[in-house]
Amino acid sequence: MNKLSTLFKSALLAASFAVPVTFAQTTPAVFPAGGRVTIVVPFAPGGATDIIARLLADELGKRWGTAVVVDNKAGAGGGIGTEFVARAKGDGLTLLLGTQTALSVNPSLMKKISYDVDKDFVPITQLASTPLVLLASNKSGARNVQELVALLKAKPDALSYGTSGNGTSQHLTALMLLNRINAKAVHIPYKGSSQSLADLAGNQIDMQFDNMTTALAFAKNGQAKALAVTSLARSELQPDLPTLAESGVPGFEAVTWLGLLAPATTPPAVTAYLNKEVLAVLGTPAVNAKLLAQGFTPKPMSPEGFKKFIRDETVKFADLIKTNAITVE
Repeated sequence: MNKLSTLFKSALLAASFAVPVTFAQTTPAVFPAGGRVTIVVPFAPGGATDIIARLLADELGKRWGTAVVVDNKAGAGGGIGTEFVARAKGDGLTLLLGTQTALSVNPSLMKKISYDVDKDFVPITQLASTPLVLLASNKSGARNVQELVALLKAKPDALSYGTSGNGTSQHLTALMLLNRINAKAVHIPYKGSSQSLADLAGNQIDMQFDNMTTALAFAKNGQAKALAVTSLARSELQPDLPTLAESGVPGFEAVTWLGLLAPATTPPAVTAYLNKEVLAVLGTPAVNAKLLAQGFTPKPMSPEGFKKFIRDETVKFADLIKTNAITVE
């Protein structure tokens, strides 16, 4: 009998006798002999979500001595892959790399959604978060946040901002900023960030929020001006770039985040073990360095803490979506 088989049987035994949480947390428990662990990513390969999922899969595979693979199930704004895991067997073998959009935005944004975050999943831990970067076109003349805010307030709807679509993190973050400073701008939705960035470089739009690595490379090439990051603390990836909070928008925070979840029927002992193992991975210097290279900061937490975090984020976005009457087709 191999190690994983023994661990899995320990988990099932612990769960069947309703072992107290304190004991379950110390019980090594996870997979049956020969089982292949799958982390479902609800987006196409190549993006930051996929990269982090593969990093996690590689590290867990090394720890467990078993195959941990990534399965990309893209479509419906993350809905297809998310629903797949919601309907999967709760045996610890099928996990979801959950995103802010799929878990906390879509429930309010989408008219019809095929899963219930509270009922269909058990959170394991948040994995990491990353701020966006506020970019201004060279034509706008804004050299810092204060100058951009002054332009936005002086001429309502005179400036435009690009996003990769309605309800995306870029769109919601821009609305959060505009609402906070009591200003208006014209939203120009694109089918992808690369298209909007091209128009930003061509001075066809005035501003845009985008992910750290893409935005910083864009600004470094002189195609636009990076003004601030959206986290409360400065990013180690670009420590000289101020936050919006310290640039005249007190308390402003808007980060995108990723987390790991399992089907709701997963035994508590298995969930506790997965939490312990993933937190151990997130605590290693090598993983921290790789996350930082993608602009992410590790955010380990308990299953209970992650559950509360998801609920709080859902309320925040529900209010934002309602206030701004955001709809998607």
